[in-house]
Amino acid sequence: MIPLNVNGRTQTVDVDPGTPILWALRDTLGLTGTKFGCGAALCGACTVHLDGQAIRSCVTPVSAAQGKAITTIEAATGGADRVGSAVHAAWVKHDVAQCGYCQSGQIMSAIALLKTNRKPTDADIDAAMAGNVCRCGTYVRIRAAIHDAARSLA
Repeated sequence: MIPLNVNGRTQTVDVDPGTPILWALRDTLGLTGTKFGCGAALCGACTVHLDGQAIRSCVTPVSAAQGKAITTIEAATGGADRVGSAVHAAWVKHDVAQCGYCQSGQIMSAIALLKTNRKPTDADIDAAMAGNVCRCGTYVRIRAAIHDAARSLA
């Protein structure tokens, strides 16, 4: 049994310590907002925050999360998190999602960027979002939404 702090609550998972965080979240805890994409940390669909940093949960073992805080898309938007709320509102305003599959990972990466950089340039956004693939090609809307969220936080 491994204790994990997920979305502000301590939960215990009965998994091997080498199990990727993604599968502990989805299969054991039922938090299915985090998506499986490639399984090799190449697409970003599985992005969650570990102590505030965007990580790829498909390749990060649960053992790496012990004693740290995991935040998933289920807790990242809305509530008291001003940055998450701003990103979510901008995503809706700019109609970013097309098929939507990559969006939880995109949003988690955008939130991590804006928590450390409230005035990102296009280059900053491109660098922060480089590991997130959108097969529908909504990159222009993603960038516009991030700029809009940053303006709303100013």
